[in-house]
Amino acid sequence: MPEQPTAERIGFLGLGIMGSRMAANVARAGFPLTAWTHTPGKAERWAAEHGARAADTPAELARESDIVVSMLVDGDQVATVLLGENGVHEAARDGLLCIDMSTIGPPQTRRIGEGLRERGVRMLDAPVTGSAPRAQDGTLTIMVGGEPADFARARPLLEAMGRLIVHVGALGQGEMLKLINNSLGAANAAAVAEALLLADATGIDLDALVEVVSSGSGASAQLELKSAAMREHDFTTLFKTDHMLKDVRLCLEEAQTAGVPFPAAAHARDLLIAAAGRGHGEQDYAAMIEAAEGLAGRRL
Repeated sequence: MPEQPTAERIGFLGLGIMGSRMAANVARAGFPLTAWTHTPGKAERWAAEHGARAADTPAELARESDIVVSMLVDGDQVATVLLGENGVHEAARDGLLCIDMSTIGPPQTRRIGEGLRERGVRMLDAPVTGSAPRAQDGTLTIMVGGEPADFARARPLLEAMGRLIVHVGALGQGEMLKLINNSLGAANAAAVAEALLLADATGIDLDALVEVVSSGSGASAQLELKSAAMREHDFTTLFKTDHMLKDVRLCLEEAQTAGVPFPAAAHARDLLIAAAGRGHGEQDYAAMIEAAEGLAGRRL
């Protein structure tokens, strides 16, 4: 019988709402896994639960890995753990591949990629769409930017975390598509919130609204995912308001650079700002309903 190839050793940076679930799927798929996160003791507890190792620094993690995945909050964090003191670059070996699955700005992705390339490290950007439940069951959509050969190498690992995995172009293009997707989602969520308020104000039964619209041209994933949470004012965090606001702002920056207006995203940004200002920054972006309620002067 031919010898089976040895699974590549994976390092996972970031164990937040999404990262912890994604890394768990990597461990379940049989990849040797080392984990690190900013919070002291968290990586050790997570590793003990999932049969992995914990590293004290990103550099230590890189020393034990063939592929390093980062799933962090923003571009500054990604730059720090990959290129900063005790970062991945300090222990980079020939053939190391970094896959950033965070959602950050495309220009920063390309700058980080250039910094890694100068140290002989390759990079893909591979942001995801799908909230915590899809991270939990390994059915995320993953959009990947970078060299085709690197994508082919990374695909078995990405398949442990996602169902739809698409190579969308050069480094940074994964991030651009993700920002457009999230901004469109935020715009749809804003429309759902405002439709619920209008229906309520005009005496429409909200159960009837959801049933009819779900089967018609106004149907959307946001109606399915967020209408119940908005009606119940249940903002249990699946995707933080602050994180959605960050993504929409980044998209609008790129839209401005490209000279393309995106007013629906700008309106969603304003509702997200208002929701965060009402204290919902750490809660789910379904809290946009409270910003819409404030504008309408009524509550569901």
